[in-house]
Amino acid sequence: SLASTAITCFTRGLDLRKGTEDVLCPANCPLWQFYVFGDGVYASLSSVCGAAIHSGVITNAGGAVRVRTLPGQENYPAVNANGIQSQVLSRWASSFSVTAGTKSTALEAVGRSVSTARPSTGKRPKKTLDKKAGNKDCKADIAFLIDGSYNIGQRRFNLQKNFVGKVAVMLGIGTDGPHVGVVQASEHPKIEFYLKNFTAAKEVLFAIKELGFRGGNSNTGKALKYTAQKFFSLENGARKGIPKIIVVFLDGWPSDDLEEAGIVAREFGVNVFIVSVAKPTTEELGMVQDIGFVDKAVCRNNGFFSYQMPTWFGTTKYVKPLVQKLCSHEQMLCSKTCYNSVNIGFLIDGSSSIGESNFLLVLEFVSNVAKAFEISDIGSKVAAVQFTYDQRPEFGFTDYVTKEKVLSAIRNISYMSGGTATGDAISFTTKNVFGPVKDGPNKNFLIVLTDGQSYDDVRGPAAAAQKAGITVFSVGIAWAPLDDLKDMASEPRESHTFFTREFTGLEQMVPDIIRAICKDFLDSKQ
Repeated sequence: SLASTAITCFTRGLDLRKGTEDVLCPANCPLWQFYVFGDGVYASLSSVCGAAIHSGVITNAGGAVRVRTLPGQENYPAVNANGIQSQVLSRWASSFSVTAGTKSTALEAVGRSVSTARPSTGKRPKKTLDKKAGNKDCKADIAFLIDGSYNIGQRRFNLQKNFVGKVAVMLGIGTDGPHVGVVQASEHPKIEFYLKNFTAAKEVLFAIKELGFRGGNSNTGKALKYTAQKFFSLENGARKGIPKIIVVFLDGWPSDDLEEAGIVAREFGVNVFIVSVAKPTTEELGMVQDIGFVDKAVCRNNGFFSYQMPTWFGTTKYVKPLVQKLCSHEQMLCSKTCYNSVNIGFLIDGSSSIGESNFLLVLEFVSNVAKAFEISDIGSKVAAVQFTYDQRPEFGFTDYVTKEKVLSAIRNISYMSGGTATGDAISFTTKNVFGPVKDGPNKNFLIVLTDGQSYDDVRGPAAAAQKAGITVFSVGIAWAPLDDLKDMASEPRESHTFFTREFTGLEQMVPDIIRAICKDFLDSKQ
């Protein structure tokens, strides 16, 4: 029969049994859940639906996909496409390719899986049906920080409102689309309306029309800092996992300093854009206290986050390019994601039962997990401790701040060989490795790798680590007793405990560990 199998966001190539299989991908899988290796030809460890979106066969709206099993290969490349960053993999035993599923197969699947996916009937649904939902492809929670100072004056203030209204309409605001709010900057900032107040473009337009001009100095720095700290709370309508954006409109130049506000916004994971209108002329520059005010405030000084309009007149042609920027969520470098906002400490068993060649497989596992994260001085960080009866810190969180250096430090770890005192090692790591970063912005994770019974108590030290805000994953190999592994793991224990009989099984666990870290990160986000 031609019926398709409905699968989940998590289904991997290796979970499918047939040489060629028609499957149906669900809609709206969170992109962070996708774990994809390669480009065009994907390692069978990859998520099928992730590979299908990566290769452009479907969008995040889901749909029918035909999967063909292919032989394994070496050097699957990492390529960023359609909002998904695929990963490098040096070799894997089998691969697959994806092509568009046929319409008939998708239709037949309806009877079996109405709940998981809406099949594509080939006809485009009429836009009007989904007016309420808005533009689902644009994932953004946006604060428009408008200029209400004497600089801009009443007349241009009204032109600014018209422009913001046009941007709001073109964004495609809706329940599943972008949400927007407005803050007015003048002497003191005022939140005019929040993200949660309106989910239809009509209502937003009306609210923008009603805004009154406040006047006063253009204390944009003060308003930007206030907005970054106060505007995006869950109770005010910010959504988990959706990029937070502030679009600052500035007529002329600010009366105060933007540098500190820019730092605060980045710390809060907010992407700041600056739309500057009527930039200061050469004669006016003497009045500007900091000529580089745009570069200091934007998320990244790479050109993407600054936008210029010569005047407030004839701005219609500037609407669409701005909307396209605001909707490219893969460019939102300041968003906090699980990839750029975690500290991962590896506690590596160096006991004599492991042996030299298996120890190399453990290090390869550590590298493959570390490789998935964006390691930098302002991003994620990695540390490693090896233990027997003693503990040997291999490197701390602040020792290496690039991915290359971290991976080379992991490769250079030499095998200790000795006994197994896992509890002591956990206590040591909690105090000496996580202690220095405990007040930092990143979420803390400890991955304990062990192949046997510990000589000491693990439960107390693991509970203390968890109390110190560290999420503990236990990864057991060979003779590691399940009771020990569960005693160390954070709640819910099932999803924080991993086990494989053979050291060679570590490689297949890599995506599951990364996915589990991301899930915990997302669940914990304010």
